[in-house]
Amino acid sequence: IGLSALAWEGAVALGLWSVVFGVRAMHTTGRTRRFALVSAGVLVGCALGYRPDLVVALGLVHGWLLWQGRAERTWRPVGIGVAVGSVPMLVHLAMAGIGPSVRGMFLEPVFDLRPGRKLPSPPSFSQIDGALQAVAEGPLDAPWWRVPALSANHQLFLWFFVVIVVAIALPVIAHRLRRTSDGAATRLTVLMGASLFGLGMLPQALQRPDSTHLAWGSCVSFALLPCLLVELVPRVAPRAARHAWLIAGAGIAAVMLVVNPYFTYRYYLLQSRVSVGNKPGGFEVARDHRRFYFGNQALQSSSQAMMDDLDRLSQPGERLLVGPADLSRTIYSDAAFYYMFPELTPATFFIEMDPGIADREGSRLADDVASADWLILTNFWTGWFEPNASSIRGSDAPNQVVAEQFCLVGNYEDALVLLYQRCAVGDGISPAGIGIGTQRRADFERELAERAAQG
Repeated sequence: IGLSALAWEGAVALGLWSVVFGVRAMHTTGRTRRFALVSAGVLVGCALGYRPDLVVALGLVHGWLLWQGRAERTWRPVGIGVAVGSVPMLVHLAMAGIGPSVRGMFLEPVFDLRPGRKLPSPPSFSQIDGALQAVAEGPLDAPWWRVPALSANHQLFLWFFVVIVVAIALPVIAHRLRRTSDGAATRLTVLMGASLFGLGMLPQALQRPDSTHLAWGSCVSFALLPCLLVELVPRVAPRAARHAWLIAGAGIAAVMLVVNPYFTYRYYLLQSRVSVGNKPGGFEVARDHRRFYFGNQALQSSSQAMMDDLDRLSQPGERLLVGPADLSRTIYSDAAFYYMFPELTPATFFIEMDPGIADREGSRLADDVASADWLILTNFWTGWFEPNASSIRGSDAPNQVVAEQFCLVGNYEDALVLLYQRCAVGDGISPAGIGIGTQRRADFERELAERAAQG
């Protein structure tokens, strides 16, 4: 909803602008060329500051561009620019250490995603693997769509292979066209460079192939498909050259209508309805001048009621911890509540609450819970299930700390949100059983067993 504070979008935008300046340097001279080279380098450094794992894409395209230049005076200004743009990253490396930074920001996101976040590759044909996509495709949340289409899980399965084919085919075909073309050499240089950038983004799509990561990993390659078709049409069908753009646009539109209409047209239609006031764009919670939006009325009303109570009861400087109701399954954390209460100090190192990290045996989460004055625990994502380690319960120590040292002061919308305050003697009840209940827990365990039996 609205702007998203995700580093990937910023990195891709900066990376694409670095390609623009890199290609411009190939077709200019003198001071203009030097400025373009330095600018490309600065943008590369800034992009890596957003997402270091974009180094694969940036290395491919700028390695090719520099190889085309084949001169020391090409490498030097680019290197200077990269050094300038990388200053924030160098500061981070100095503070966090080179080893942990490389492992946490490059190796794990690209090649070794944590077991609690990894999804099957390719996606399952018979079901939706990603929990967020499963929720979004539920009967109460799926946007309106009446055009005949494949089911969501079949679209994801097909889209996965289309992403791979497009990412690889684009630079291969662009290279062949560039070698055999004279008049279109400049356009094909742009296409070649941008397609290499798109190819380097492919690991983002493969490491967790849900709809979000497939879109992130293919956004550049898919956007270049019409340009490639415009170059191909006159060569394949000379009589249709006048209508090359029309053919390209219609062809891509048809492909998306078959392959992934739920994740393209349907959401465009949804946002169009929001923009004209036909559908709410989100359900707002507010505190002073701060705003946030939830996906349905129950989440909004429970969150707003809890925030009103916490605003009345808390004092500036007290410590707040936000997490799931069952702290032995740290699948998610509604960290927006930290934003809504800037005067309260976050009480935990685990802001995001990754499974297998915050909930592992021996983690510091139990100590973090014990250090808090207030707890906001939610059942928004209690039904989260993915075919990975996120379904395995970890240490129950944080739940025990809640039972022994905290009192429940607010239960909102049948335990969608729980508000706890530190007290001398706790309620003695684990938050893991509040809201989900015995029957829902049994249903969850049964689903786990059924999924395991299916392989």
